[in-house]
Amino acid sequence: MIEKAYHDRDGHIWLDGEFVDWRETKIHVLTHSLHYGSCVFEGNRAYEGKVFRLTDHSKRLMNSADLLGYKIPYSLEEIDQACLDTLAKTGLEDAYLRPFAWRGSNMMGVASKNNQIHFGVAAWHWGSYFSDKMKGIRLCISDWIRPDPRSAPCKSKAAGLYMICTLAKDKAQATGWDDALMYDFKGRVAECTGAHIFFVRDGELHTPTNDILLEGITHDTVCRLAALRGYKVHKRDIHPSELPHFDECFVVGTAAEVTPVREIDGMHYTVGEVCHALASDYDDCVRGKIDIGV
Repeated sequence: MIEKAYHDRDGHIWLDGEFVDWRETKIHVLTHSLHYGSCVFEGNRAYEGKVFRLTDHSKRLMNSADLLGYKIPYSLEEIDQACLDTLAKTGLEDAYLRPFAWRGSNMMGVASKNNQIHFGVAAWHWGSYFSDKMKGIRLCISDWIRPDPRSAPCKSKAAGLYMICTLAKDKAQATGWDDALMYDFKGRVAECTGAHIFFVRDGELHTPTNDILLEGITHDTVCRLAALRGYKVHKRDIHPSELPHFDECFVVGTAAEVTPVREIDGMHYTVGEVCHALASDYDDCVRGKIDIGV
């Protein structure tokens, strides 16, 4: 079954304070953020009618806009409520939500300050990010690297920063891989195209803490779940030479949830006990069965 195109669906999208028919939520072709990449967004998931860590996502969205030099014209509470209202409007219990903000079409050119800031929220059903994910995915090493924080606002979840992720993901899939692992500008292990990464050795977790990585909400959740199980978590620089010496590997993100990795470019990993335990705990956590204290 071919999925229906995103511009041609039934439903409504919350746009600048009101619900608009899904097919009528359009922007002008000279919208500033379309040309200069300054849209910011979040990916939230709802489980059984509740959005997991909603306010944390909304705070990060506001921070992303701040880092790009503009303010979203709604309060934290209003952003949260827009997400909740959009979810309710869909009638879905399990859904993916995309709150986003962007500079409008009042002016064109690199300068941006006279553009109106818009805000919208869309929600739709979205299943597993990777098919048959507990089998374990296969990663190649990307030709693209995460940029130096002096050259890009790395802590902003900004549309423009995902261009290299799209290039890396498309090449990976075109050559038979599920996704790509990216290094950073110093040659350290960084992340996948849309997910953070963990490694396991002797029952202990290791995960990059590079200063160029987005503050991961799922990453934080998994670290908290690991602590509840008594797993030690080492947040540190990880170098490519270490990759053959781990037992397990998995990626985490709102879309990916907890997804094991069985191979990185010829290096093989077991879909093992730690990954299965944390994947199960994460499923329980997002449904309110485990309290992680947030």
